[in-house]
Amino acid sequence: MAALPEETLDPPDWAETARVLHLAVDQAVAHLREVRDRPAWQEMPAEFRKRFDEPLPQASLPLAEVLQDVSEGIMPFPLGNVHPRFWAWFMGAGNITGALADFLAAVMGSNLAGGNHAAALVDQQVVRWCKEIVGFPAIASGTLTSGGSVANLIALTVARNASAGEDLGEWGVESMARPLRFYGSDQLHSCHRKAIEILGLGHRALRLIPSDENFRLDLPALRTAIAEDRAAGVQPACLIANAGSVNTGAIDDLSALAAIAEEEGLWLHVDGCIGALIALAPLNRSLVAGLERAHSLALDPHKWLHAPFDVGCCLIRDAASHHAALASLPEYLNQAPRGVASADWLFELDLQMSRSFRALKVWMALKEQGAAKFGRLIDQNIEQARYLAQLVDNRPPLRLMARVTINIVCFRYEAEGLDEAALSSLNREIMLQLQEEGLAILSDTSLRGRHSLRVAICNHRTRFQDIDFLVEEVLRRGERLSDSLESGKRTHR
Repeated sequence: MAALPEETLDPPDWAETARVLHLAVDQAVAHLREVRDRPAWQEMPAEFRKRFDEPLPQASLPLAEVLQDVSEGIMPFPLGNVHPRFWAWFMGAGNITGALADFLAAVMGSNLAGGNHAAALVDQQVVRWCKEIVGFPAIASGTLTSGGSVANLIALTVARNASAGEDLGEWGVESMARPLRFYGSDQLHSCHRKAIEILGLGHRALRLIPSDENFRLDLPALRTAIAEDRAAGVQPACLIANAGSVNTGAIDDLSALAAIAEEEGLWLHVDGCIGALIALAPLNRSLVAGLERAHSLALDPHKWLHAPFDVGCCLIRDAASHHAALASLPEYLNQAPRGVASADWLFELDLQMSRSFRALKVWMALKEQGAAKFGRLIDQNIEQARYLAQLVDNRPPLRLMARVTINIVCFRYEAEGLDEAALSSLNREIMLQLQEEGLAILSDTSLRGRHSLRVAICNHRTRFQDIDFLVEEVLRRGERLSDSLESGKRTHR
């Protein structure tokens, strides 16, 4: 039988490939350099959308043609979070150095399961830098993840195992003498409920405590809940604190929760995916005082460090508990005294064995810009949010819907004479018009039954003039839509 011809994915013409790659770099630079001149978001036309119904390609195409497809049909239609007026959800705005790092990481092609190679050292150094940022001890453990949801899941896994006092890895949750209870405010991110369910505890194991008037976990209500559960034979296990809630940016009293956790013998986990990196900000770091007292912490470098998606981080104060909860070293990955397998296996602290080289984009950006600059940018975003809040306060019928703690502003246009349902429709229409016209990207939420627009400023490209522009556009649309509603009422009388 004739042998099959040998093939490779390497290009037949390296010079032509280099030409196309240089063209791609030029296009990428232009994409970011001119981002303010483009719509913040735009709907993809049908003629482009239908390309994504094409069947699996079998034949090859020149790289230049593939790049043209990307340039024409994909790059013009992003989510929009790199645009200076994207404030919908809490996402970083990326940076060109991080994009370069992702390219170089892909060229290296390293799997960060661990081992003795440069990428693993970079990964471990970035984890150490994250510990330094938030004040965790050097002996603490940590791992980079795909984002905050997985970082929180890892932390709660360790908390569950450490609290149960049983060999859950061997016998499962059925072996627990008493059911565990986790506590957090009614402002917790939805990923915590998912995590509790994944951990086999059932979502009722997560007891949501009412938040106070500023959307912070109510401490007296927490103490009452803990006492009730103990009396009912349930084991209080873990407090989950918000260092920046997703709805309003509220920061729970971290120092007080640390004290309660110590008194009650509970694990304190801090979800700092929104606000933990405020620890870098010279003017506002006091807002997250107590962060360093947590047993575990989740944070997101792809937010206020503006690393391109995706990269999160989970830190665990007790390295032994972290390792015990997740380590499972198979015989085919035995460590060796020399060579590539002579270093730690990083996957033993993570859920994944296949791990990308996420660390490089964080490492390169911090080396280039310095941590102090990122701290100043965080202060800048918080100041922009306070400026927006001041404009809203001074421009009725705009109304603030929640106290502004950090960089999230909840407000709405309150036309006279409209009930809650009509106000919700009015403000949602304002939001959708701004999106569809490519002017600004907001989101909306509900705060104790009241609809609100939500502006989350996590963008190093945002300027104060963008905030002025937003307020004027909301006022203009609100007035026009209100007049239209009033005219409709008169017509039907």
